[in-house]
Amino acid sequence: GCKGDINATIINFNNEKMQITWATRELFPNENVSFSYTFDEGKHKVWKPCTTYLLDQDYNSGCLFKTEGPTLAISIRNNNGSEELFCKKLKSDFYIKPNRPENVTFFWEEDRITVSCKKPERAAWCLRLELQYKSKFDKEWQSRTSKCCSVREQGFDPRKCYSFRVRLRRLAPSCNVVNYSSDWEAETFWMNGTLLDSCDDDITSQSNTIIVLSCLLAALLMMLILLILLCKWQRVQVSVLPAIPDPKYLFADLFNDHNGNIQEWLDKNDDVVLHTKLEYEEPESITEAESQQEDGKNSDKQAPLEKILTFSGAAENNDSKAAQIACLIPASNTTASFAGFHILMNDDTYVKL
Repeated sequence: GCKGDINATIINFNNEKMQITWATRELFPNENVSFSYTFDEGKHKVWKPCTTYLLDQDYNSGCLFKTEGPTLAISIRNNNGSEELFCKKLKSDFYIKPNRPENVTFFWEEDRITVSCKKPERAAWCLRLELQYKSKFDKEWQSRTSKCCSVREQGFDPRKCYSFRVRLRRLAPSCNVVNYSSDWEAETFWMNGTLLDSCDDDITSQSNTIIVLSCLLAALLMMLILLILLCKWQRVQVSVLPAIPDPKYLFADLFNDHNGNIQEWLDKNDDVVLHTKLEYEEPESITEAESQQEDGKNSDKQAPLEKILTFSGAAENNDSKAAQIACLIPASNTTASFAGFHILMNDDTYVKL
């Protein structure tokens, strides 16, 4: 019989290829051992040398060969084959590692999903289909297992993106001495029954939406701040730099309707001038205007219009053109007399009647 027992890992890949590995640096330090195997039964066995070795720092640490039957015998010898270091007999069917599930399909019904795969040709009753899933808010995978080759789960939130992966598990100890499972099938991503490239797409779209809304909110806030600042600036501007009334609107009909004829304009607007005089004239101006009226009556009531109108700038220069300019743009604290009415013009107001 075989002697010794070592910790060797035995894997039968879907009953197609065998892989035997051992820890050569611990079991056979500084020695390059040889490996041989046979699937024959009975006394007349034909041992085959390993043709595909697995290496660990240039030392043989395993062998890969084709699965040829349900029973297997292996032998490990020293480098020249003179001494057997380890041997073992086993059932290859008890070490099967299944392949990944093939033709995986996802069928959605509202919040329920059914995942199926192609049924293997051999020993399907020994296999279980395992489904794992998680949303982007979950840290751990949720797992469901069912008979080969369909599993059903429910309770999925249509607003969440889920990651799915499936694999086949070999039952132990009824079918395997080791609980081997296949590698995971490629991960897929679903949201509300729709296949996505990844759940990052959903996160990216939400992030883009948040960024756009944030930018719009910031723009509206900036517009509101600018509007508030503009209103406050207008108030400050009005208080610091008050608006100066334009006299051209007050005397617009003098030039438009009367072609600059002041006497004609005064005759037509006696009531307006008198009302303006009574409304805006200060007490000092009224007293001054009354005294000047008395002096005017005593001096010469029949004086022509040119003598009645007196302008400080025009009187000094004896220039009629200057008088007209002074009428339109009066100097500071200038007093003009029109047919008994006195107009006082100062810095604060263009015209005071």
